[in-house]
Amino acid sequence: MEIISAYGTILIVLAMVFGLYMTWGVGANDLANAMGTSVGAGAVSVKQAIGIAIVFEFAGAVLAGGHVTKTIRKGIIDPTAIIDHPEILVYGMLAALLAAAVWLMIASTKGWPVSTTHSIVGALIGFALVGIGPDAVNWGKITKIIASWVISPLIGGTISFLLVMSTRKLIFDTENPLKNAKKFAPMYIFLVGFVISLVTLFKGLKHLHIDLSGSASFMLAIGIGGLTALLGWILVRKVAEDPEADRDFHFASVEKVFTPMMLFTACSMAFAHGSNDVANGIGPLAAVVSIVSSGGEVMQKSEMPIWILFLGGTGIVIGLITLGYRVMLTVGTKITELTPSRGFCAELAAASTVVLASRTGLPVSTTHILVGSVLGVGLARGIGALDLRVVMNIIISWLVTLPAGAVMAMVFFFFLKGIFG
Repeated sequence: MEIISAYGTILIVLAMVFGLYMTWGVGANDLANAMGTSVGAGAVSVKQAIGIAIVFEFAGAVLAGGHVTKTIRKGIIDPTAIIDHPEILVYGMLAALLAAAVWLMIASTKGWPVSTTHSIVGALIGFALVGIGPDAVNWGKITKIIASWVISPLIGGTISFLLVMSTRKLIFDTENPLKNAKKFAPMYIFLVGFVISLVTLFKGLKHLHIDLSGSASFMLAIGIGGLTALLGWILVRKVAEDPEADRDFHFASVEKVFTPMMLFTACSMAFAHGSNDVANGIGPLAAVVSIVSSGGEVMQKSEMPIWILFLGGTGIVIGLITLGYRVMLTVGTKITELTPSRGFCAELAAASTVVLASRTGLPVSTTHILVGSVLGVGLARGIGALDLRVVMNIIISWLVTLPAGAVMAMVFFFFLKGIFG
């Protein structure tokens, strides 16, 4: 308790700095994944991707980021054993933030799309093992999270595979693909607006004290979906046939219809990412702030201050601007060849899976979902459409992430304990 009262301000400042560093890593790695498909498919430029991210990532973090944050903060480790030594938990949270941030920086520099969720969960386990004891780790929760790392890419891949097959049946394999692309585009864009808004309304706005009934949320989501569909229809109907381009690539004009549609999925992907992944950077920060401001009380639940969500959103956007391009290239161009229609299917599938996860409060990995969705799109064209070497490298970097985060957290925990203790 004396340490908390003596060094409270320093600990909060450290938590803010490490939290910003961690969310910078989330932006450089995870958000770059989310925007990579749009950039790889040629639907948006890197500058446009950054502009979209600034607005929608921020909105997702601030409007819908509160729910998942609780899972990261109190579900993975049980701090009851150190209730009389709150400073141990503070050191642990700081060590976890720093360990995950350092690993993300290494991975982003190499262009590996690793999971920020893996990184922070691994770091929290590492701290708990040496700082509290193996019993403090909620192994049941860890098993669920590990299961979600297998299940979420499967769901993302399955949805994207089905979406590609539906575009083939409704648009590409018809007598007039361009006419049908314009006809069905509003339906696909409606799905984007409806899925994202419904899940956000269901779950995400409680910390803003906006509580709507199920039926009101449903009606509002239909309205928002309708508006996005209308906006999409206005953009899509302006696309003209380009016989010159069609001579080189039979479906060039059809793909042009999907380019404005990808703007909607890029926005929804950034929003979904902000709502789900901001927790990785700010969960431990929120825990430190709540312990220090209560004078050393280890609470199982506490309000999420809005300024923490703002800090998280800011760090993520800075990360994308400064180092995001390397991971964007891996996801957007190296796994499989993406066109706007394939990129659209991958992003719609990934955004739907991410917000479904956000709805259940399970901290799944956006990276796994998106890579799974891109694989699903590639598989729709046959296994030969995938660069299996790149896929293997990605999977190896995923497996290394959890132990790397755990080991670094252990080292940083003893270092911080030595300085303050």
